[in-house]
Amino acid sequence: MPETYKFKTSDQHLHASFSNVYEPIQIIRSGDSIEFDTIDIGWGYSHQNGERVRFKSREKEEEWGHPMIGPFFVEGAKPGMTLEIKINELKAGWYGWNCAGGNKNWQNNALGITEEREVTLNWLINEKNNTAKTTIRDMEVSVPLVPFLGVLGTAPSESGVHSTIPPRYCGGNIDCKELVEGSTLYLPIAVEGALFSAGDGHAAQGDGEVSGQAIESPFDKVNLTLTVREDMQISVPRANTPAGWLTFGFDEDLNIATKTALNGMVELIQELYAIEKTEAVALASVCVDLRITQIVNHVKGVHAVLPHNMNITSIYKNE
Repeated sequence: MPETYKFKTSDQHLHASFSNVYEPIQIIRSGDSIEFDTIDIGWGYSHQNGERVRFKSREKEEEWGHPMIGPFFVEGAKPGMTLEIKINELKAGWYGWNCAGGNKNWQNNALGITEEREVTLNWLINEKNNTAKTTIRDMEVSVPLVPFLGVLGTAPSESGVHSTIPPRYCGGNIDCKELVEGSTLYLPIAVEGALFSAGDGHAAQGDGEVSGQAIESPFDKVNLTLTVREDMQISVPRANTPAGWLTFGFDEDLNIATKTALNGMVELIQELYAIEKTEAVALASVCVDLRITQIVNHVKGVHAVLPHNMNITSIYKNE
């Protein structure tokens, strides 16, 4: 029977980079689940009484990275296979924050706010009412909760230590707001055991993540099921979400990222409906949305969305 492995945040479970030589914190079988909580991207957790608990990476990286739990070694996972991640449950914590301005980065330079003082919005999260609220001057602002994990990734095959900031062919800091509870993400497996890690809770985010952060929040509960798929070979991530099928592209050049996401979607349409490539492109032009996932993670992300309301029926009846 499949098992569920439960973890409580501790320094021993956290790391801030990807590497294919990190020791796994747990060996699991294909079909098992993992359940854990997450801290915020400031490497801490703030209690409602004001107490701030701080955590550290067991790998002692010299550069900042997202706090991730893992890696998890999945038995039977081999390079060329695909790791299926079912997102069963996501429960955001009680607070979150995001900021803008004050730093030299692409988006602040483009918008002319590099020299402006940094503004931080502190959000109070009410999961029962499904809202996050903040105050801007004398205005109260409320947005609906759309919890998702920003970072979901397997280890790359390349040697060395790799930053968590840019997403890559094996996932990582994808920052896609469509990856909500009930979604299934598919990631290429590049190393033995997959070495899967996850973290970076977001309570809500707009496409683009234009200030550099979503509502960055600790999560009280995350439950994922990891399954090895030998019948699926992919070179970049794809997902099946409540919004539809997704394919992704990542590159410093937005055009190249778009090309990768679109090629992936055309291939998926061909797989789903057994049609030629030019037919798939024609179909994509009328039903697929191209969205900018994020523009702030050193490489830009694009995801293509094929909605589930497609209605394709053969005109031929079985004899």
